[in-house]
Amino acid sequence: MEKMKVNQTLDAKGLACPMPIVKTKKAMKDLESGHVLEIQATDKGSKADIKAWSESTGHQYLGTIEEGGVLNHFIRKSSHDETTSETKYPYTISNEDLMKTLEDNEQVVVLDVRETAEYAFNHIPGAISIPLGELEDHFDQLNKASKTFVICRTGTRSDLASQKLASNGFTNVFNVLPGMSGWFGKTVNFNQ
Repeated sequence: MEKMKVNQTLDAKGLACPMPIVKTKKAMKDLESGHVLEIQATDKGSKADIKAWSESTGHQYLGTIEEGGVLNHFIRKSSHDETTSETKYPYTISNEDLMKTLEDNEQVVVLDVRETAEYAFNHIPGAISIPLGELEDHFDQLNKASKTFVICRTGTRSDLASQKLASNGFTNVFNVLPGMSGWFGKTVNFNQ
């Protein structure tokens, strides 16, 4: 295959969520409309993250090519009239409030949208694991009316997942902030 022509390359190798997105946002600000940014990342979750972020801002996600353990993501910067301002999901809950809800044994769904390896090593007891990149394939496994708390490591992927759920008819969805990076409640892992 011929080398892809890009206008700028961003090295995000070795960085974990949310840093590939943070660096991508910054690089996109300096890129001219119509130009293509290549993001090189090793975080497997970056594929879903960058695709979802592109869709939420109106930039064109062109695709991802994996070479030697590096994910090469390609985004075309849209012109000002093609983009939408990045939206944040408006309904959030703090880690502390979710812990209280769980302690009160309320009937809720905790949806963990991190990658399966992240989930395996540390998750909230009873949480359902559906990585962000697979979420749309599993809508039918979730009850649209259930009170659903969406969590990831920092709140970025869960924000995008919450938006996807809400736009597909889920009516009682909350993004958990700051997410597992600040979670001090009960957790389990695959060894338990």
